[in-house]
Amino acid sequence: MAKTKTGTNWSRRALLAGVVAATAVLAGCARDAAPDTTFVLLDGSKKTTADLKGKVTLVNFWATSCTTCVAEMPKMVSTYEKYHAKGYDHLAVAMSYDPPVYVVNYAQSRKLPFNVAIDNTGAVAQAWGDVKLTPTSYVVNKKGEIVKRYVGEPNFAELHALIEKLLAES
Repeated sequence: MAKTKTGTNWSRRALLAGVVAATAVLAGCARDAAPDTTFVLLDGSKKTTADLKGKVTLVNFWATSCTTCVAEMPKMVSTYEKYHAKGYDHLAVAMSYDPPVYVVNYAQSRKLPFNVAIDNTGAVAQAWGDVKLTPTSYVVNKKGEIVKRYVGEPNFAELHALIEKLLAES
């Protein structure tokens, strides 16, 4: 039976669609390594991306002038307190435009229990995907791979389920 021109084109399109779909599925499985960055904490000490390995960490870009950031912060504290003893960490990264005195005052007055860094130059936000919108948060697994990005306040039930899943991984 001879193939018609239309049948051959359909077969090629179907094959191409299958390859594109398979590539999309495989791309969704890949996890990007967290960018190699150094965070300068409020006390002047430094923490690097390598220091995140071994724990599930939420890297949260925020600003004291961001109403959504301020509104979500008590939930961030609650999440930290719920999971910290199980191997979860939180790193709040204040944006470069946030006056350091405001960040220090906020962290101290709210008694933030996790590390707070100030991105004075904007290099950290740039390295993490040129973060401009706050809040933007990244969930990093124990291997140092980014597994989820939230722009805006996360769905905390979903975030907690993801943290629990990642904490259970070896």
